[in-house]
Amino acid sequence: MLGIPRRFSHFVFAFIQSGLTCLIAAGIASLPSLATGNFFWNWLTSWVIAWVTMLPIVLLAAPAISSFAIALTCDERTN
Repeated sequence: MLGIPRRFSHFVFAFIQSGLTCLIAAGIASLPSLATGNFFWNWLTSWVIAWVTMLPIVLLAAPAISSFAIALTCDERTN
């Protein structure tokens, strides 16, 4: 593996999660360009723009979303 210290796992998670999500969303949004033959370049451009936009948002929002999810749920053993 890369040997990245575990304390940076939040950043690694955000990098992977935002990249994968944007990859899929950009592909779906680019489907209409299949007819013109520009799918790959349209998808690639859309993906890069979306990823650059979403990475900082995911980095900032993930801890708050995680805390909120924990607040909304309870340990199964306490029921």
